[in-house]
Amino acid sequence: MTQDLIPAIVQDSDTRRVLMLGWMNEEARRLTTETGQVHFWSRSRQALWRKGETSGNTLRVVEVREDCDRDALLVWVRPAGPTCHTGADTCWDETNDAGFARLESLWDVIEDRNARRPPGSYTARLLEAGPDLAARKVVEEATEVLMAAKDHAVGDANAARVAEEMADLVYHLLVLMAERGIEPGAVFDVLADRAG
Repeated sequence: MTQDLIPAIVQDSDTRRVLMLGWMNEEARRLTTETGQVHFWSRSRQALWRKGETSGNTLRVVEVREDCDRDALLVWVRPAGPTCHTGADTCWDETNDAGFARLESLWDVIEDRNARRPPGSYTARLLEAGPDLAARKVVEEATEVLMAAKDHAVGDANAARVAEEMADLVYHLLVLMAERGIEPGAVFDVLADRAG
């Protein structure tokens, strides 16, 4: 049962942080795919195990990909709690904080809406209207950020309102980027050149 082990790199699908490395045989891979929970082959115990079966810190499968040589797996997951048996978020003792990585997930959703244009989607409606509507929303949200920032000092009980308005601004800016066909990388390249 242990033959043909393949390394499985486990990565948080939202933060893109690598959480751990485990080993799968064919049975572990089948169970992972069928149950939506990550299973491994334990080389020390010589047995199958489901991640989180004793700790409760499970890994819900988002997607499993093979590498180009088909000799390693990338397993995108949504973790429920810390991944490492030590209690750390990752097996490299790193914090699994999404930070800017959440923008990647948001961008993926916006790109999907741009490609599919599902009925009833606010994002699709903005994209279908051309640059005027999305750009007007950027201006409107930027104004609301300014007003919220002026009205709520740091530490103010309502300071979260500033973050809410900033979230609206970032979202509409990303929609405008998608509508204009501008990839985030192009914006980051400009920032990198300016930091030069």
